Formats: sequence, structure tokens, C-alpha cells
Amino acid sequence: QVQLVESGGGLVQAGGSLRLSCAASGSIFRINAMGWYRQAPGKQRELVATITSGTNTNYADSVKGRFTISRDNAKNTVYLQMNSLEPEDTAVYTCNAAIMPSSSVYIHSYWGPGTQVTVSS
Repeated sequence: QVQLVESGGGLVQAGGSLRLSCAASGSIFRINAMGWYRQAPGKQRELVATITSGTNTNYADSVKGRFTISRDNAKNTVYLQMNSLEPEDTAVYTCNAAIMPSSSVYIHSYWGPGTQVTVSS
């Protein structure tokens, strides 16, 4: 029963900052890559940032220089530090992780329920 739960979303003024957290729980053997996605109303879901088990990172061009993805393996948690937020960043942010459960030899993809981020002008 592996689960992901996001937290840290909310309402913030343009230029402000938020830090999103995503904690994985359950019987976990290994967590490989983790990432953040977002979907704004009327738009397609897009990849925001990813981080591998070796801490290699990748960012969408729209957030480079403003967002930072990191992870705390001791807490099974991935973070997204969002600075210089813009109204265009308004979306539901969802966490994804590639996880091998303790009872499996295969990697499974898990998704959190999402957290709302709203940036006002």
C-alpha cells in the first residue's frame, strides 16, 4: 500500500515563494526517479521537474532558474521550492515517483492526489 501525499500548496502573491512536499509511505524497498507535474485549467499536464536517485535534475524551460527540486531519502520525500512565482504558475501540482515495493522485483509508478497552487497578480 504505497501512497504519495503532497502538501504545501496555497495562495500566494506574484513574486512570492512556496515549497511543496511529497512524502511516500508504505512498504518501500527503493525509490528511483521522482518528479513534479502540473496542470492548469484548460491546459495539458506538463512535467515541471524530475530528480533521479543519483540527484540528477531536469526542469521545464518555463521554471528554470525559479524552481528547485530536491529529495530527502531518509524521509522518502521530494520537494519543489518555487520562487518568483507568476500567475502562469497557477495549477494543480502532482507528485510522481518510480518505486519498487518491498514485495516486488518491479518498479511501479505512483501518483499523489495533487495540491493546488494559486498565484495572484
